[in-house]
Amino acid sequence: MQEIILWVLDHLNYWTVTIFMAIESSFIPFPSEVVVPPAAWKTGSSAEMTLLGVVIFATIGANIGALVNYYLAKFLGRPVVYSFARSRWGRYCLIDEAKVKYAEEYFVKNGAMSTFVGRLVPAVRQLISIPAGLAGMNIWKFLFYTTLGAGTWNIVLAGIGYAIYKMFPAIDTPQKVADKAAEYSHVIGYAILAIVAIVGIYFVVKHLKKK
Repeated sequence: MQEIILWVLDHLNYWTVTIFMAIESSFIPFPSEVVVPPAAWKTGSSAEMTLLGVVIFATIGANIGALVNYYLAKFLGRPVVYSFARSRWGRYCLIDEAKVKYAEEYFVKNGAMSTFVGRLVPAVRQLISIPAGLAGMNIWKFLFYTTLGAGTWNIVLAGIGYAIYKMFPAIDTPQKVADKAAEYSHVIGYAILAIVAIVGIYFVVKHLKKK
């Protein structure tokens, strides 16, 4: 895995951003912090990519990976998905029955919005597409919320990468950027999740007051 990560960091462009964000968003474990923040950092000193382009292609990649999970779950069904999660191959992919069950319960509890909010939750982000597929969620609604959630997360990651370029001139390699981004990404992700929760509670309370 380390060799693959180093190769990605040495070959950052729109193609690698798209391909490896698709991998990250599927059931294959790959850290998004290795892709988007270094690519965004690179836009500060190179004209090969733009910040907006990084976010767009990262989101396209995330949608591709999410669709892989969605359709696999939809056509294979719950028994096969859980059987895979319990298998040795599932463990190789860092998937187990508890994680799949948690993602499914999260989806049931939060409905369609979970495909948006779930993209911001580290423990759920890569797996939230599986319960959506198992439930047969409308594909256009699924894509809408996935794009919204993945786009938000990629904006966060790109912002971290570009901020590192502006604020930490001593961090001068993609590897160092990836390491630094990993320190902040989960904290910021949870902060965004808290904001989303507060906004959601506000609208629920406002709706109940009207009734």
